[in-house]
Amino acid sequence: MAEAKKGTTLSDDRAMRIDPDLVRELAELLTDNELTEIEVQDGERRIRVGREPAAVFGAASPAPVAAPPVAAAPPAAEPAPAQTEIAGETVKSPMVGTAFMSAEPGAAPFIAVGDAVEAGDTLLIIEAMKVMNPITAPSGGVVKKIMVADAQPVEFDQPLVIIG
Repeated sequence: MAEAKKGTTLSDDRAMRIDPDLVRELAELLTDNELTEIEVQDGERRIRVGREPAAVFGAASPAPVAAPPVAAAPPAAEPAPAQTEIAGETVKSPMVGTAFMSAEPGAAPFIAVGDAVEAGDTLLIIEAMKVMNPITAPSGGVVKKIMVADAQPVEFDQPLVIIG
């Protein structure tokens, strides 16, 4: 009987311990940023929280089925000209969060189209899990395009700013 308890303890030690506060915080991020899925990884521990998008109307279910074939063709044609029109280095989001264009509400934005920036200058801030993360210019240049709005939710690897 002592061996059974010892075996049970061993399997309990190998089981992943779930931090309910972290899961709750991730779920709040989903809701606050209108996301459908979020995933974090810490070493070998990986937690993914997801939810179904809310339906706006009862007839909304058939619309997504019909929309992708129609929407799939035009976006494929649009991004190529947009990328060739604006040459420069695209700064992408290193995380999921909310983009803020200024240090605090009502303050002047960090950048505007046409501004000259140097490597290391703050372009914007991304708030993720109550932490403000400055996104800095990787190199000097002129801000050619800002691709996000203030307080807009952003995804990992989403283009934020083009510097040329």
